[in-house]
Amino acid sequence: MKLRIAICDDARSELEYVEKQVSAWGESRGHFCEIQTFPSAEAFLFAGAVETWNILLLDVEMPGMSGIELAKHLRREGIRAEILFITSHFEFAGEGYEVDALHYLVKPVAEDKLFEVLDKAADRLAEEPPSVVVPCEGETVRLYETEILYAEAFLHYINIHTDRGEYRIKESLSAFAERLGADFYRIHRSYLVSLKHITRISRTSVHIGSVELPLSRGKYDDINRAFIERN
Repeated sequence: MKLRIAICDDARSELEYVEKQVSAWGESRGHFCEIQTFPSAEAFLFAGAVETWNILLLDVEMPGMSGIELAKHLRREGIRAEILFITSHFEFAGEGYEVDALHYLVKPVAEDKLFEVLDKAADRLAEEPPSVVVPCEGETVRLYETEILYAEAFLHYINIHTDRGEYRIKESLSAFAERLGADFYRIHRSYLVSLKHITRISRTSVHIGSVELPLSRGKYDDINRAFIERN
């Protein structure tokens, strides 16, 4: 599994220690881990692309924005990363339930306990629906495959239509299709659709709800079979 893991702590020695242990965990489990450390919550937010992180290890007590305040901010933004708090005091534990924190780790963090909790985080992430990360209007957005309805090519861009809005990115439809799973089908040179969201198929078109999209000649039999087999 490929994982992006952020560690946020104002104590440099703690950052280096936890980073070393997380790296050892990844190697022992066969995960490819991209690990980055941050000296503050503000530094983490300033780095941007917060949607792309899978696991966050946050020190509870930091100058400025605390780890709990950072976690609350991220949850309000819809970030679904697994959050692990690192703390010297348990009186903050109740607040962790508000942000669906996976666990509290007590300083100094024991290696066996850290490995156990990271195993649990990886297991939970494996259960999440597959997703793609796309750059859109100066931001990086994670789109879950289950929410993508269809993608439409337009010159050097594609418009991705989802059940929560539309996203325009600079990428070819072919390249985007390669990043998606088997639930997606190229019905036309300009359209890629989710079999999950198709409501009706005719010889010349595919319907996704009230939207009618053109179906290229010769593709009807293949997509009809794929649609029937999926359902």
